Amino acid sequence: MKAASLCNGERAVVLLYLSAIVLSAPVSLLLEAGGLCILAFGALLLEIASESSNSLNCLKTRLGASTGILVGTVTLPAVMLSRLIQMLRALYIQAVTPEEIGYMKIQYWAVSVSCICMLIFLCGVRMGSSNKKNLFGMFLLQDTKYIFLLVSYAALCLISLVTKSYSDVHVALKLTWIFFQGAASVKLIQHILNTFPFCASIGEAFLATCGLVLFFSDMTAFTLSKLSFFQLGIGKSEISIIVQGLLLGFLLLPLFVKFLLQFGNRLMRQIQSTDLECEQSTSGVVGRSTVFYVSLGIVLILFVPAWMLLVHDFGMHPVIWMLCFAFKGSQDRILLCLYWVVIICLSVVYFYNVSKSKKVERILLRKYYHLVAVAMFVPALIFQPSFLDLSFGVALSGFLALEIIRVWQIWPLGHLVHKFMNAFTDHRDSDIFIVSHFSLLLGCAIPKWMSSGFNDRPLAPFAGILSLGIGDTMASVVGHKYGVLRWSKTGKKTLEGTAAGIMSVFMACSVLIPFLASKGFILSQHWFSLLVAVGISGLLEANTVQLDNAFIPLVFYSLLCL
Repeated sequence: MKAASLCNGERAVVLLYLSAIVLSAPVSLLLEAGGLCILAFGALLLEIASESSNSLNCLKTRLGASTGILVGTVTLPAVMLSRLIQMLRALYIQAVTPEEIGYMKIQYWAVSVSCICMLIFLCGVRMGSSNKKNLFGMFLLQDTKYIFLLVSYAALCLISLVTKSYSDVHVALKLTWIFFQGAASVKLIQHILNTFPFCASIGEAFLATCGLVLFFSDMTAFTLSKLSFFQLGIGKSEISIIVQGLLLGFLLLPLFVKFLLQFGNRLMRQIQSTDLECEQSTSGVVGRSTVFYVSLGIVLILFVPAWMLLVHDFGMHPVIWMLCFAFKGSQDRILLCLYWVVIICLSVVYFYNVSKSKKVERILLRKYYHLVAVAMFVPALIFQPSFLDLSFGVALSGFLALEIIRVWQIWPLGHLVHKFMNAFTDHRDSDIFIVSHFSLLLGCAIPKWMSSGFNDRPLAPFAGILSLGIGDTMASVVGHKYGVLRWSKTGKKTLEGTAAGIMSVFMACSVLIPFLASKGFILSQHWFSLLVAVGISGLLEANTVQLDNAFIPLVFYSLLCL
């Protein structure tokens, strides 16, 4: 294998990113840093072997994208390790409790083990492509280096949980919980790749799987803690619980609708004793739409509030609490909502009309929405950060509802939503699932959500807004209009665009830092470390062919936490 094929721009930048995080880890996190190194080495070996032999072509991944195994494997564990480094600084000044550190450590190992299990799954797929027996053991016996990596990783995980256990939960229970999440990750990534074929690369599927498993496991652990099965020693704010409850409801909504439709079809067949072709008839469309809206009401009015009241005493219905929080406590929130409504209405009408004229290229049209995100979220993040947390959750829930309506063609909005969304899609979207608007919103929201609680890096919550709204936009516009020197012969990204993106983010930070300081934020970020964070995230945007809206904000956020 040629040396050029072993190292490309994406792998080089990812390794540079990991080096920055590992070298920043204190002595107390050497085991976690060592685990991240082993995880990255195993992912790198598998990515090189898979791309050189095309042994994973049997998976229905996004066309035109590389596997992205390395960046997809290490991104979320690296983010969790960066957050651990930040929380340890808080522990020294007694701003967080040891139980919070212990829970974050369990989450780090859970995410890492999930990635390890998915790598083993890919190893089995590689063997299955050349050997129909598809035996994991056969692969491991032929590749002893993977046995060594797996044993070393398991040893680090066990030692970390045994010797540095901050929580009262028994070590055996922790290990069971962690490896249960690993098994769930394998089942979920198979479901994602089969249910949404050609919608994501392997790396993007890795990131989505780890995020979903972490989300549901966190909710499950917190619920069991409230039911007194064990004590986590941590608490959640009302806004955090409402956001989790809303997302839980809309993620489970398709399963609930599907169950009701299957139950209704079986009932009708028993009554009429004939096969009803509901999917092809007008009555079937209306009936499916009716079931959807009824299910939506049941989930939002009964199921979601029931879980919220179970885990937290709101003193009133959670919906009423939301309305009181939004409109009763502060006039600024009402004005902010009116400001958002005006921007959304103007941008939707204007950009949709522009898209029909075909005078503006679609890549530039999409970037205008990134600028809209900056105009909407920066003022809210500065003046109403808690309200923005809640608003992100409501907006993401709305996106999930609209995507379900679009995919299932729910009457009467399905066709209209599909027509509007298709005006802004690109090669990374498909009719099955449009990811662009999700990735933009999540890219802006996740750094803010993760910064809740202790945060001694005031720029960290802005990571998604700065990297996507300013950096990615400037890189695309400048590169498209003025770019000449390309990073590769086959790619479209240019050195001029990358330089413009990096400089624009750094200049935005230079303007934002004095303003935050005037608002009372204590700035402890050095300019050199800020430049490193901006530079690495900008270089990754230039060299990756993965979904940059998903990866770049996480990389930038984790580097800002150091």
